[in-house]
Amino acid sequence: MLLGMTLPIAVAVGLHPIDGLVVVLYLIGITIMGVWMGRRVSGLDEFFMPRKFGKGMMMMHAFGTGTASDQAVTVSSATFRSGLSGIWYQWLWLFVTPFYWLIAPIFRRFRAITTADVYELRYDRSVAVLFAIVGMANMCIKIGLMLKGAGALADAGTGGLIEADVAIVAVTVMFVVYGAAGGLGAAIVTDYIQGILTIAFSFMLLPFILWEVGGMAGVRETISDEAMLSLVAPGKISLFFVVMMSLQALVGIVAQPFIMGVCAAGKTEWEGRVGIVGGNLIKRLCTAAWSLTAIAAVAWYIQIGNDPALLDADSLKQTADGIYGEVAHTFLPRLVPGLLGLFLAALLAGVMSSCDSFMISSAALFTENIYKPLQCGMPDRHYVWVGRVTSVVVVAGGVAFAFWVPSVVKALEIWFMIAPMMGLVFWIGLFWRRMTVAGAWATTVTGFAAWWVSTQAWFINGLGMVPGSESLQLLWGEGNKAVVYLPWQILFYGLTACIVGIVVSLLTRPVSPEKLNRFYQLSRTPVQPGEQVLRPCTLPAATPVIDRPMLLTAGGLEIPMPSRTSVVGFMAIWLFVGGIVGAFVWIVS
Repeated sequence: MLLGMTLPIAVAVGLHPIDGLVVVLYLIGITIMGVWMGRRVSGLDEFFMPRKFGKGMMMMHAFGTGTASDQAVTVSSATFRSGLSGIWYQWLWLFVTPFYWLIAPIFRRFRAITTADVYELRYDRSVAVLFAIVGMANMCIKIGLMLKGAGALADAGTGGLIEADVAIVAVTVMFVVYGAAGGLGAAIVTDYIQGILTIAFSFMLLPFILWEVGGMAGVRETISDEAMLSLVAPGKISLFFVVMMSLQALVGIVAQPFIMGVCAAGKTEWEGRVGIVGGNLIKRLCTAAWSLTAIAAVAWYIQIGNDPALLDADSLKQTADGIYGEVAHTFLPRLVPGLLGLFLAALLAGVMSSCDSFMISSAALFTENIYKPLQCGMPDRHYVWVGRVTSVVVVAGGVAFAFWVPSVVKALEIWFMIAPMMGLVFWIGLFWRRMTVAGAWATTVTGFAAWWVSTQAWFINGLGMVPGSESLQLLWGEGNKAVVYLPWQILFYGLTACIVGIVVSLLTRPVSPEKLNRFYQLSRTPVQPGEQVLRPCTLPAATPVIDRPMLLTAGGLEIPMPSRTSVVGFMAIWLFVGGIVGAFVWIVS
């Protein structure tokens, strides 16, 4: 029935019948696969945290969850407007990638279902509920951000034949149906297929646009502004911008609710390590393809007599946000029928593979950490249905945000700010025993308050009167108004939150030694092959106790000596990161 209804619509709006068929078959196939996975869900753990997948599945899950078409919109838009330095809107995570090698085993060792379980283990249930609320809001905004990007791409990719609002609704219905049916297991299995399509989506436009403009040599000959071809250029995306955004990304990644599934749904911690690092290195390569496609599009525009530098601000923004889709709509139909359909299917895959994981992680937070403690003793089937209903509510909030937010880049900047507030609580609590429950609350509340203060006119005007404010670049012009330059904003609220949290912790009652010892013992005890977790955040009875040598313990610090595996892997991944940056610079120069 869906095929009979949707294909005529696709043809009616101007898509080739084969393009429409490709899109419809993809939507039907991926939905059926997800629903089929739902038949295999036997319990609450199976729905929210299966812990049974191998390295290949975990790699594509990490890639699929962390990669979506909204990111292609963000990077291509920023590159089209600012040059290659726009790549840092996603490459800001490039320098965080080696740390994933260290983070993944810690998350797996907690034997938790949600990240909120870890906050309850380290602090108390009030902090877990706080994380659940902040995390659900975070995922609502992220889902809205991705739907906004998907809508913009679908609109541009079909030449306006499929409106952005229609695309948002269609994508939402599909991933809600299979995600709510099959839980995280369905998300991981479908991510494998959708990840492959997302890679195709990332690279399929690049050879065609490069051929049109004469390769990278043609790009360099056409674009006279050297700043457009620089990774760090004068303007908004400076070296300071890259450093502070990367630091914020490292702080916030541990407080992204979906990271627990990305790190802990594998059989052991090795699956999590290989999965999250491998998946994100693939993403870094895809990001490079988005940026190269956009910079080639700048050259293409100049060659056809539409120099972007001559556009007014509103026209430039509108053109930039739709440039990736416009390239697809211009070049793909010329080659062979079905390519544009494949592009649109891959576009949808990128969004659905991320949104389903975000939806399930949000549902897990509400069900496990808010609802279940209030309604104990109910059968697993009851809690699974609570999770399904919550999934729909969370996605509804994301859709509302997508229709409200003015642009994809603005949505991204809002989302950037949320997770670090509770990420600070995680990191301080991991490395400092003296961090208290009151300190955790103070850190989070102060962080959000300082963020709000930094957006107020009286604060911005005050910064403008600081001696040397122009040389320090404290403010940045955004349209017809001034705002705090983003790196300074991050430094302000991050430093303020840390100082307040530490001071409050020193003045309030410490967490009990028994609770702390359990937290640190879990984080240092490797997962054994075939290990069965009967309760979240507990060690199985037969698990050997690990006595890790410590690097630093002065002043209540808890910094263990890194293992050989951690050090060797960490350094090897830095070599990969350097190789990616070096290859990109070589290509463009």
